[in-house]
Amino acid sequence: MLAGNLWAVNARERIQELADQVVVLRDAYYRGSPLVADAEYDAIEDELRGLVEANPELAPDPNPLEQVGAPAVLHAPVRHSRPMLSLEKATRPEQVAAFFDRFPGQPVVVMPKLDGLSLAVVYENGRLARAITRGDGTTGDDVTPLVRALVDGVPELLDAPGRVEVRGEAVMLRSTFAAYNTAHPDKPLINPRNAAAGTLRAKDAATVAERRLQFFAFDLDTSEGGAAADLEHGLRTLGFDVADMRHCDDADAAQAVISGIETRRNELDYDLDGAVLRLANRDAFAAAGTRSSSPRGALAFKFAAEEKTTVLLDVVWDVGKTGKIAPVAHLEPVFVGGTTVTRATLANQEVIRARGIRIGDTVLIRRAGDVIPFVAGVLDESKRTGAEREIVPPSECPSCGQPLTEQGNSRELFCTNVACPAQTVRRLIHWASRAAADIEAVGPVWIERLAEAGLLEHPSDLYTLTKEQLLEFDRIGETSATRMIDSIAASRAVGLRRALIGLAIPMASEGTATRLCRAGFGSLEEVADAGEERLVAVEDIGPKVAASLIEHLTRLRPELERLRERGVSLDVREEDLPPVVASDAPLAGKTVVITGAISDPRSGEKVPRPTFQRLCEKAGATTATSVSASTDYLITGADVGASKTAKAEKLGVEVVDQGVIWQQLIAAGVA
Repeated sequence: MLAGNLWAVNARERIQELADQVVVLRDAYYRGSPLVADAEYDAIEDELRGLVEANPELAPDPNPLEQVGAPAVLHAPVRHSRPMLSLEKATRPEQVAAFFDRFPGQPVVVMPKLDGLSLAVVYENGRLARAITRGDGTTGDDVTPLVRALVDGVPELLDAPGRVEVRGEAVMLRSTFAAYNTAHPDKPLINPRNAAAGTLRAKDAATVAERRLQFFAFDLDTSEGGAAADLEHGLRTLGFDVADMRHCDDADAAQAVISGIETRRNELDYDLDGAVLRLANRDAFAAAGTRSSSPRGALAFKFAAEEKTTVLLDVVWDVGKTGKIAPVAHLEPVFVGGTTVTRATLANQEVIRARGIRIGDTVLIRRAGDVIPFVAGVLDESKRTGAEREIVPPSECPSCGQPLTEQGNSRELFCTNVACPAQTVRRLIHWASRAAADIEAVGPVWIERLAEAGLLEHPSDLYTLTKEQLLEFDRIGETSATRMIDSIAASRAVGLRRALIGLAIPMASEGTATRLCRAGFGSLEEVADAGEERLVAVEDIGPKVAASLIEHLTRLRPELERLRERGVSLDVREEDLPPVVASDAPLAGKTVVITGAISDPRSGEKVPRPTFQRLCEKAGATTATSVSASTDYLITGADVGASKTAKAEKLGVEVVDQGVIWQQLIAAGVA
């Protein structure tokens, strides 16, 4: 009898082990990255089937053998246990105050309103049973296999009894969206939200395996209790990611969080279109009840839209500082992202072809913060009237009339005439930009007028301008002329790094300039004379970048001499040298990432992030821009976004408040 009991226990354990393997292997297969060969998978499934047939009373629940790889009816309609309602909308602070007045004394959580696809994921006795789209709010589509295969943040198992339903938003992260479009320039996705919806409408997960989605939870319902009354604590305890929930006790605190979310919306790795206020206590939320179409215990505060539709009126071809000819869309005016947009970029002719864009189309315009608006795609090709026109790229430069050349896989057009008037003006504007010489008082309009008047051709010509010359122009008075001359004079201290940026050498980025300074180059002339072997020895500088540096700096040698003659420094500045590490460096050997707003605790004044990075480097740290497994600390300031902290938690990276680091910097004499 004892032997029989032991055999039953062993059989039960083996059945569960095999069932778990089938779930994992099937999941990997539908992700498009199978872990074993088909024959190995078949052997595991056959053993499981044999054991279950011999011992039906030991069949696992749920039984993966009763589930096909894709559902019997993918996207089968499923009725929600309770409606997935929309939210009451607000756009003014007084509406936030009114929400708090309705629930006196109740804490509220404020979180980003993610722009993705709403899902309900249901667990039965700790196992994922189904995942359902919002649909019409009453009935959604069963997308369980696609969620298992493609959505991160939805665990297969929960440590919770009975029925658990978690609702949230499945989003395509901006980084995933950008990587996908880079890998598929012939058929780019229009925007992350549409991409998320399209991914979960696919018929086969393998066809969209590169379109990974991320699930952020915002609602929890349990049949047997046990979960924390506080919404965020309950979700996190179960293992779900939430999108930066902040607890607020009054309307002023909530409005501050809302403003913070809007301010940093472009730094986050997901799209959002507002903030959500919701009663923090799950019981209080349920007790608040519902209206006909929205829960009483939640409110959506909407931000200005960053995506709108308008008509593409025309396309002109613009000449850039390196001779690149870029298509610029002229649009019917449309208010998007907080400003009226009449022009947007179309990238290049391959993007135009891939997106099927024509003049006269109704197009989708996307704008994020200060980023140049771009045409994301055609809204609906079926609505064309036949009056639309193909966008025809030019065969010669719109500025100088010289023939154009095509470069790269994207077939980008270039004017190779270095004397091209449009290129000349763009190079001068770039030299005066903040990243380079930072001649703040001389804007693009005045540079263009001075060039048209024959006073400017090369950056060195800026340093021969006189107040008397400027006063000859209309709308330049004594004060303006003095400001312009003083601004030009201050820029003479530009130095190696920023001068190299200002010369706009193809393939030489701001990072290239920084690495050359830190590699020991003392002047721009030294870079010009270095030779390819010495240049490629510098980190992240390859043969193509080295060749571009040598070619263009050789051509620019007379200009370097003119800049020197006119008192412009082309030597490395102390701030661009490798930091001198403190003798008792408290951050020695540590790789750190900095996020949020940094302030000096002694004065309360904000500190630019590059300045704080350099202080950390003087304390021995290596700074990076993104969190990875090699990161030691994520240093957080004020108004921290959710994406980096979530990634740090996932990778086990220690999150450290800036105050702790400041104490170490001050104690070591670094700050």
